[in-house]
Amino acid sequence: MIFSTTDTIEGRKIVEVVGVISASTVRARNIGRDITAGFRNIVGGEVSEYTSLMAQSREEALQRLQSVAESRGANAVVGMRFMTSMIAQGSAEILAYGTGVVIE
Repeated sequence: MIFSTTDTIEGRKIVEVVGVISASTVRARNIGRDITAGFRNIVGGEVSEYTSLMAQSREEALQRLQSVAESRGANAVVGMRFMTSMIAQGSAEILAYGTGVVIE
């Protein structure tokens, strides 16, 4: 599966457009990470606990996007993007979306 943030894939021809493909995951913080993050907030620096949580969330959304694309017959996704939105206090949705295509 090829993912591209551009509308084309250099050196490949799009032979079919499957349509809009999307997949998401909703993740919640946990008390252990919040306590550690609270300390980091006082002294400054990167909140690596949340960085890790967001990286895992993006990877899960990307894996789900691949599954949806494959189930619809696509072998690539162009114009791929991530979007994050807060669902409730302490939880966020990571949405991955793009256009599913068949390439040669």
